[in-house]
Amino acid sequence: MVNKANVANTGGGANVEGAGIGVIGGSGFYSFLDDVTEIQVDTPYGPPSDSLFLGEVAGRRVAFLPRHGRGHHLPPHRINYRANLWALRSVGVRQVLAPCAVGGLRPEYGPGTLLVPDQLVDRTKSRVNTYFDGLPLPDGTVPNVVHVSLADPYCPAGRAVALKAARGRDWEPVDGGTLVVIEGPRFSTRAESLWHQAQGWSVVGMTGHPEAALARELELCYTSLTLVTDLDAGAETGEGVSHDEVLRVFAANVDRLRGVLFDAVAGLPGEDERGCLCVSALGGMDPGFALP
Repeated sequence: MVNKANVANTGGGANVEGAGIGVIGGSGFYSFLDDVTEIQVDTPYGPPSDSLFLGEVAGRRVAFLPRHGRGHHLPPHRINYRANLWALRSVGVRQVLAPCAVGGLRPEYGPGTLLVPDQLVDRTKSRVNTYFDGLPLPDGTVPNVVHVSLADPYCPAGRAVALKAARGRDWEPVDGGTLVVIEGPRFSTRAESLWHQAQGWSVVGMTGHPEAALARELELCYTSLTLVTDLDAGAETGEGVSHDEVLRVFAANVDRLRGVLFDAVAGLPGEDERGCLCVSALGGMDPGFALP
């Protein structure tokens, strides 16, 4: 059952609910929970993709956010990524698990493969990918010029927990690899896919950037779990990727992925136990605005 709460304006950084862990994904990850509270959150960057849905998993408070909206109406290039990450942090989230569907760039990474990447390549074209754009916020504050390191874009502690959770479900994951993010919403041409493959990259998706970069700027731990739903056009000899194929394979694996995610939620460190570099990504630099 979903209980609706009042609209929450967190532009000033108010902590609406205590939910230390965020999951960015579809409704399949929270819809079966008994007691879920839906809250609407405003941000200085506009509305997020949808309401946040707060529930409890393994004794941990979790905020779920449908990345594409609950009706899957937002294409990858129109998602308000800045609002999404800001909204999660504003309700107390400090660690984010971000499952996404991807195409495999190697024949051995076929449908049903779970890969936990350790690297990221951005090939998007039109997305706002930073909070430090120099433009005034609604309250008049102006972000400073801050350059955050993204040498290792994913939280090492979160990755270790995700890998352990998958193995605990008898789903041997691929430990590491590079996720290349394309603009979408179209799939790659065969030539593009072959080029991605030639670079040694592992999987291709449309939503992993700028999520990881924005999470780092907000000093959030961010872990991506990629589910291969198809072999990308350059890794197979058929007619290419189809939307129906992606949906079918994802649906066939969503229960399995949900189990891994919930085990990972249980295994993530407590807030006072976070010792990774994500916690101090700003290095004491003044962002020019108050973090939510």
